[in-house]
Amino acid sequence: MKVLLKGASVYSEKGFIRSDLAIDGGCIRTLQESIPSDGFDAVFHLKNLIILPGFADVHVHLREPGFSFKETILTGTQAAARGGYTTVCAMPNLNPPPDSPEHLLAQQEIIDRDAAVHVYPYACITKGQKGSGELADLDALAEGAVAFSDDGKGVQAEELMRQAMLQAKRLDKMIAAHCEDEALLNGGYIHDGWYAKKHGHRGICSKSEWGQIQRDLALCRETGCRYHVCHVSTKESVALIRQAKAEGLPVSCETAPHYLLLCEDDLQEHGRFKMNPPLRSREDREALIEGMIDGTIDCIATDHAPHSAEEKSRGLAGSAMGVVGLETAFPALYTGLVKKNILSLEKLVELLSAAPRRAFGLPGGKIERGAAADLCAWDLGAEYEINPEEFCSKGRGTPFEGMRVFGENRLTMIDGRVVWRKD
Repeated sequence: MKVLLKGASVYSEKGFIRSDLAIDGGCIRTLQESIPSDGFDAVFHLKNLIILPGFADVHVHLREPGFSFKETILTGTQAAARGGYTTVCAMPNLNPPPDSPEHLLAQQEIIDRDAAVHVYPYACITKGQKGSGELADLDALAEGAVAFSDDGKGVQAEELMRQAMLQAKRLDKMIAAHCEDEALLNGGYIHDGWYAKKHGHRGICSKSEWGQIQRDLALCRETGCRYHVCHVSTKESVALIRQAKAEGLPVSCETAPHYLLLCEDDLQEHGRFKMNPPLRSREDREALIEGMIDGTIDCIATDHAPHSAEEKSRGLAGSAMGVVGLETAFPALYTGLVKKNILSLEKLVELLSAAPRRAFGLPGGKIERGAAADLCAWDLGAEYEINPEEFCSKGRGTPFEGMRVFGENRLTMIDGRVVWRKD
């Protein structure tokens, strides 16, 4: 189809420009101030909206196969489209886990059938995605996987991680690490800070995260493997990664919207505030913001982790760990960072779109002639309250429930096809 988008302000490398945008064959063909509407199959009038490159989330749990009562590839990617995401990377917390080509293929077949946006699956580091035992057959998995990860489990043994990094280096693949030393958890489930002490909760110490990052950075230095740190949450982690980058190590990292906007001061006795890693201290949140601004943190990923309503109804102590985030990320960040002059709109778009693609070698992230028409159109003036009952995701657990936000997505396109629209 030939599609024309008219009247919007379009994000470009030169900043925002007033431009119409002509799409043909799934690609952007023309950008100019005024394009006549004649000869197009569809014309969308987008006055007062901004057109952005579709976002990319390198850390999403789609739960299928194995846990379709929590989420499916269809519902998860519909949520992505609603949130302006055109590309997501699917984590391996599945049943069966993608620890063999057969298991990875089973997941890929569902993606090919049901996905509303581009989906790149991870493959496991270890057999059974246990974080221990034996390595999965990384050679056999390399072709079909965006990277290797055991997200949800830290690789516990140093030698096992060394062997994983050596193999990943040989295969020119990235290790994306969930850093968590299980020997330091002691049954904890929220941050080991003032809130845990005041309310009698078991705490998770910060070293359980940064200690493994410190170990892995030494292995990265030894092996030369490309290494990505998932969901960074502590100030010590930021400092270690900043130093590693100064050394020139092939290291990247992400943090999530809830770590940038919330901390333990915001905790409530409800499962929608429970995730792993947990909301840390105010000082940790400030360090994350500083790391985002100075480039230590490469990109923002949601760690979209849906659970059933029953699993999230047991308070901080008993609820499953994980919150949803695809449908709230941009409005929450725009409201909490851009509207408060902490971050520019252009920088936020970079962190959500081009930067994650650059870190993982994924296509897209630009609005220019010849590029795939993967984009989203936002009304930044729309103000509303986040209501989980309106989500496309099966998951409803979000710490941003009830938050007043600005920014509503009106249109998402994949290869010039509309995959989300709100009039």
